[in-house]
Amino acid sequence: MPLDLLCLDADDTLWHNMRHFDAAERAFVAMMAPFAAEGVARERLEAMESANLRLYGYGAKSFTLSMIETATQLCGDALTARDVAAMLAAGRDLLSHPVELLDGVGETLAALAERVRLVLVTKGDLLHQEAKLAASGLGELFHGVEIVSDKTPDTFVRLFERYGVAPERAGMAGDSIRSDIAPVLAAGGWAAFLPPELSWSHERAAVPSDHPRFTQLDRFAALPGWLDRIA
Repeated sequence: MPLDLLCLDADDTLWHNMRHFDAAERAFVAMMAPFAAEGVARERLEAMESANLRLYGYGAKSFTLSMIETATQLCGDALTARDVAAMLAAGRDLLSHPVELLDGVGETLAALAERVRLVLVTKGDLLHQEAKLAASGLGELFHGVEIVSDKTPDTFVRLFERYGVAPERAGMAGDSIRSDIAPVLAAGGWAAFLPPELSWSHERAAVPSDHPRFTQLDRFAALPGWLDRIA
């Protein structure tokens, strides 16, 4: 039975994202070197990011605030205005870097759009995600765009209802087991995992074993073949 709807993640599924956050994190760790060992600085920053998700959500702005808050804890009164300015500059870089598509995304997405309705489902800051989609040149290929605060089974149940499709006729492809795979499987849909080059610790989870609606692919260009196998 062919799928009627295919949802796709954006960051690190369609275009590079984590490499930019990784660069910002490395700059932060270097800045904190006089006050904390590398492992400690990374651990404290990751803990702060996770704690702040319920307040600030996902994205570059949340990451920037978490860097500053972590620095205040690690540096105390030794934190300078120049240090804060450097972290704000790193955050601005995250908001303005060029959008670089992953290999095979442009031509594969065009081919997919000819055979199934595509919906972009992504987390993060609304304005930033909209800007990245516009810069990507891929917007016209999508039937819909959903920028959500988080991805849960209920998120996908409501999404499938909104687009008038039964769960067994819907799928999701993305780079995060926690956000793109597990909730879709729980909602009754199909899921294709595209392992990322880099991943955020918050998004890591165990890969499903022997789930009949789960597949792991080695590249984005393998998605049409996955649709063929489901059909």
